[in-house]
Formats: sequence, structure tokens, C-alpha cells
Amino acid sequence: MQQTQQTETAAEGLRERKKRLTRTAIFDVAARLFSERGFENVTVAEIADAANISVKTLFTYVRAKEELVFSDEPSILDALVAAVRKRAAGQAPLDAVAATLLAAAAADDDTDRTGLEGFHRMIGHSPAIKSRLRAMWDGTEDALTGALAEPGDGPRERADHRLTAAQLMVLVRTVTSQEVRAHVASAAQAAQAGDGRAAEREALRGWIRQAADRLARGLQAAGR
Repeated sequence: MQQTQQTETAAEGLRERKKRLTRTAIFDVAARLFSERGFENVTVAEIADAANISVKTLFTYVRAKEELVFSDEPSILDALVAAVRKRAAGQAPLDAVAATLLAAAAADDDTDRTGLEGFHRMIGHSPAIKSRLRAMWDGTEDALTGALAEPGDGPRERADHRLTAAQLMVLVRTVTSQEVRAHVASAAQAAQAGDGRAAEREALRGWIRQAADRLARGLQAAGR
């Protein structure tokens, strides 16, 4: 009897491990295809085929294609919150956020979920994805507010932290905006043959620096 129970436990463990690996493979494949071709240009059938599973099996892991854009793994938004929470003494929260965005913009691996270039292509123009992204922005603002908090903060201090977090999210939200994406794309088109990707990264990094500088001047004027 005991041996039977041990066998069943081991078998259950193997099934769970297989499910976890399959889920990881699905999201990895989806991230790669979305970042290469854009969300709208990839079908669920193509993702399932690349992951060596059926479409029916894929939909046992997600309810809709849009869910494949956002996995459970750490994202650029998680990295921003961590950067603010772990920033060096005396470092302004805006500097921590800008540095993280600049590092993400310089990432060579477009399928890296902490990278911005692949993320630009992944989110595409789907209304469902934009709605999900807005909810994630709201959650990130909450997390940033918590990361800025200190023991003993009262209602006034917490309100100040919320204002700072909202201002930080202005930079984050506009990085993934249609306007900034168009600016980055135009830089690539203007570049010489073979230099498009490098031009995209430099245009994005340049915009982040300029935007962070403008925000910093505004925060200083407000006494933040």
C-alpha cells in the first residue's frame, strides 16, 4: 500500500513537471514569435506548432491568445520596482527608473521580457493587450508607491509617494506609447542599410534620457 502511494506521488510529480515545462515552452515560443513579427502577425496555430503541441492543448494553459504576451516571469515592470526598492542611498527614484529603462533598451535579446525593443513589437495594437497593460501599469504604480514607503510614514508621506510613483509611471507608460514606437521606427528607416536595429536602440535610449531629464526638471521645480 505504501509503495503504491509513493508511486502515485512520483507519477504526479512527473506530470506536474511536464506541465510546467510545456507552459514555459509555450510562453517562450510566443515571446520569440511576437517579438520577431508582432502580436497581430502570429497565429495560435503557429505558436502551438512551434511548441510541438496541438492548439487544443495550448488552450488548456491559456484562455486567449492575449494571455501569451504576459507570462508569470519577471518583466520590465518588475525590474523597475526592484530598482527603486534597492536603489543606492541618495539616488533619486527617477534616476533608478531611467537607468533600468536604458539598460532594457540596450538589451540584445529581443525575446527577453525585461527588454524594451522586443516588448514594443510584442504588444502590438491589440485593444485587449492595451487593456491588460493598463491594469499592469496601475499595479506597478501601487508597487512603486510601496517601494518608496518608509517605516513611520503617515498619510501625507504616503500621498507624496503616490504622486512620485505616478510621475515615474508617466515615463514608463510613454516608453511603450504609439508615438515613441513611431519615433523609434522612423529612426530605423532613416538609418543606412544594416544599421536599423542599432538606430532603433539609440533613438529609444536618447528619448528616455531626454524624457527623464524633462521630468527631473519638473520634479525639482515641485520640490521633489
